[in-house]
Amino acid sequence: MEDIALKIAFIGAAGIAAQWFAWRLGLPAIVLLLAAGFAAGPATGFLNPAADFGEIYRPIISLAVAIILFEGGLTLNFREIAETSKAVRRIILIGGPVTWVLTALSAHYIGGLSWATAIVLGAILIVTGPTVIMPLLRQAQLTARVASLLRWEAIINDPIGALCAVIAFEVVLVFIGQHAAESLALQIVLGGGLAVGLGYLGAKLIAWSFIRGHVPEFLKQPVLFAIVILVYAVTNAALEEAGLLTVTIMGVVLANERIASLTDMRRFKETITTMLVSAVFIMLTASLTLADLAELDLYAVLFVASLLLIIRPLAIFAATANSGISVKERVLSAWIAPRGVVAVAVAGLFGTLLADAGIADASRMVTFTFAVVVTTIVLHGFTLGPLATLLGLKKMSRPGLLIVGGSRWSTALAAKLKEHDIPVLLADMNWNHLSRARLADVPVYFGEVLSENAHHTIEPTRYTNLIAATDNDAYNALVCTNFAPELGRSHVFQIGRDEGDKEHRALSFTIGGRPLAKPGLTFQEFRERFNRGWTFQVTGLTEEFDYQDYRESRPDDTLVLLWFKASGAITFASIANGPPGPEDQILSFGEPPGRTASEKAEERAEKRAARNGQDTPGKGADKKKVTKEAASQPAAGASSGDQPAKPRS
Repeated sequence: MEDIALKIAFIGAAGIAAQWFAWRLGLPAIVLLLAAGFAAGPATGFLNPAADFGEIYRPIISLAVAIILFEGGLTLNFREIAETSKAVRRIILIGGPVTWVLTALSAHYIGGLSWATAIVLGAILIVTGPTVIMPLLRQAQLTARVASLLRWEAIINDPIGALCAVIAFEVVLVFIGQHAAESLALQIVLGGGLAVGLGYLGAKLIAWSFIRGHVPEFLKQPVLFAIVILVYAVTNAALEEAGLLTVTIMGVVLANERIASLTDMRRFKETITTMLVSAVFIMLTASLTLADLAELDLYAVLFVASLLLIIRPLAIFAATANSGISVKERVLSAWIAPRGVVAVAVAGLFGTLLADAGIADASRMVTFTFAVVVTTIVLHGFTLGPLATLLGLKKMSRPGLLIVGGSRWSTALAAKLKEHDIPVLLADMNWNHLSRARLADVPVYFGEVLSENAHHTIEPTRYTNLIAATDNDAYNALVCTNFAPELGRSHVFQIGRDEGDKEHRALSFTIGGRPLAKPGLTFQEFRERFNRGWTFQVTGLTEEFDYQDYRESRPDDTLVLLWFKASGAITFASIANGPPGPEDQILSFGEPPGRTASEKAEERAEKRAARNGQDTPGKGADKKKVTKEAASQPAAGASSGDQPAKPRS
């Protein structure tokens, strides 16, 4: 028992470690997971999942795959597929059968497999693996349309490929006399209908009970988790592997329901899925033996080459003809088709069943599938980014900044960032607040950044940092809290927050973002300084002019907000672990250079006199009168926080 516990702990720790190193090094996580599984299994013999876990090994893998597909379905909102729906339908309805037929022919004539094994293998390799595609898309930062195409194809094709494998297997049993054709047709019809109906009705029941409040908040995630497993098991009892279709349909239907708590549930599922993907890949790779690897001969290599270089391109170009997808997008889709957990799991299941039915070469199907999985993961994992860059299908790689609130000073900040080629987007619900930004050619988003439309319009992979800069501190905190799980809590900032504030009016540390500046200035304080003539300035550091020299050359009250490197990587001063270095460029907010001490003293005296209702030294009573009238009369057309007086020159 202790030995099993140690191996379970190893699987969990190795999986998360591989994910962390992949994030840190910018590598495809799946490649490191495969390496960890190979090292623990065939290389050292430390891990043999089939022997270690016994009869529960395959049910564990199957349930994990079901949860992974359900979570993938939760990401499929119909609004995201508006531009690619035609192409996705064709890839599934035309590309899938073409891939099945051509793969079966290649497996028989090139790979040397029997017809029974080749037909089942062709059905299995329809799938393109969301467990692989999702991490790759997260790192590759493709443009929205091609990313949507690959994601939808992967998630929808996985259960369809598994169902096709079921049908192929049952047909093989009919031909070898172990199954009646009539009962097969009835089983497929009933099983398919049950999968679709149970998935749809289950999702509607969940949505109804959650929206009507029949399930308390603390039970929503456990209830959802239990129902997913239940409907998967019930459908599988009627038709093997049909449960994958059930949970996928349930996820897609729920993704398009207006459930307020769906975001929290989706984040919970993402956490579970990350752990499951890591564990499943390690276990499946570790289950390989040296004997399995020895079966990879020249015929297997030629089969994999035909699948990647001939079959996939033919299927994609045939399916996407006149579909509205550009040639470059078709080329990328024709190359990127990694297989993953579902392919290996289904191949392992039907390989065993075919062997029990007397098919001599059934075990080679698992070996061929693993060869395809490993080859596609490595090749596609390392070539997706470069190929997308070559084809011009990659988003801007420089980190961007989303600024919420269209005041004059935030517009000036956005303009300064744009001037230095930092991607920036200014968002506000008031069209008039965005007028200066539009005149300065700063990209804007007109609308509520917390809306569903903004969720599908604003690309989080492009704008990796956020500043909430409205005149409402509570709204700033709400925006930061909403974006924090997606961008990371160290990438969301707000004005008007001081983490050292212990007063009863201070917000809880669990909500909101980091302070943009220290001390945490309010909106009014930023606006007042902007009205006094403070400006945003960018200053480059060198070996001869370091950060200490920079601070000595600026007034003490100059605020250093952030600095960025030549690559565009942004570091915010309020959370930085150290000062900027040579070649960094500092963005600060302070008094413009060139003003003399006497000018500053005179301005301070004028403002002090205006507050006290006294004559300014050296000025007459007329000046006092004008000042008092100006203070009592707001500017025409001024809106809250957005139409301050014109700054002094």
